[in-house]
Amino acid sequence: MSSLPTPEPTSAAARPRVLSGMRPTGALHLGHYHGALKNWVRLQSTHDCFFFVADWHALTTQYQDRQNRNSIERNVYDMVVDWLAAGIDPEKATLFIQSRMPEHAELFTLLAMSTPTSWLERIPSYKDAVEKQRASSTPGDGATYGFLGYPLLQAADILIYKAGFVPVGEDQTAHVEVTREVARRFNRIYSPDAPILPEPQELLTETARLPGLDGQKMSKSYNNSVAMRDAPEVVDEKIRTMPTDPQRVRRSDAGEPSRCPVWPLHQLYCDESTRTWAAEGCRSASIGCLDCKKPLIEAIQKEQAPWRERANEYLANPKQVQWIVEVGTERARAVARKTLREVRTAMGLAY
Repeated sequence: MSSLPTPEPTSAAARPRVLSGMRPTGALHLGHYHGALKNWVRLQSTHDCFFFVADWHALTTQYQDRQNRNSIERNVYDMVVDWLAAGIDPEKATLFIQSRMPEHAELFTLLAMSTPTSWLERIPSYKDAVEKQRASSTPGDGATYGFLGYPLLQAADILIYKAGFVPVGEDQTAHVEVTREVARRFNRIYSPDAPILPEPQELLTETARLPGLDGQKMSKSYNNSVAMRDAPEVVDEKIRTMPTDPQRVRRSDAGEPSRCPVWPLHQLYCDESTRTWAAEGCRSASIGCLDCKKPLIEAIQKEQAPWRERANEYLANPKQVQWIVEVGTERARAVARKTLREVRTAMGLAY
């Protein structure tokens, strides 16, 4: 796991730059928070952070989904509200929307001129999509140029801000590696004496996989998530009905925490003494599963309380959220245009 540098910058401009984005899926769940947002909140105090809504990326796999197209604007702002509720500070970080930045599309096009197709075809997610398409009797999303070019658009997202670091999960490290290769090749061809595009490094998130209510990875598509803004009574109901150790059929049966889908949540949310109490009580059958879940429910509800409070303030004033994104988009555009001028000059397009 990569470790974060600990610089002591004298100004925001002196800080190492970080870029990360999320597809607009609407209101976020605990997996989003612990897998990314918690890290973003920490990074904004030590780094120059650019966080964006990846709405173009959302269309690479859901372009045929009419419901998705009709709800994308609502999803964008629901997600930004959760970013702000989690503690992202627009005074410390730059928040913007990808599709409001045509500069990304221009750099994507310019980088495509020197990027071999084979680099994109070897990305695991693309190869998986092609295999699924071959096994299917109907055309699939993997056939589109947009899906093939997804990693290159992602590279443009990163390189246009000259980001030094990209917070990602382990499944995204191949995309950062392609970004480095794209930057390296561009510099070698167009600017060998004074490289223009830096090669970013990945920062692996501390919690790569948060289990959902059924033990699988928490995901909206699996209908197994706890939303960041779920009401306390909803959280109570969801956790209380979570499956537990399948071999603990009766209250008197001894259980084993490592077999229980609830246990990973205990490890994340509860302190050591509570985990010890829960593990010993489970193995000795001295406590029931609902007893075990109670401190976990309380810990999740406690974490969510300030999120809901902050979110309600923004939900009561949606124009404030739109203004935050507008200001961030203009701030990002100033940086992006500077990089594009350098790229155009290097390619002989500065006329």
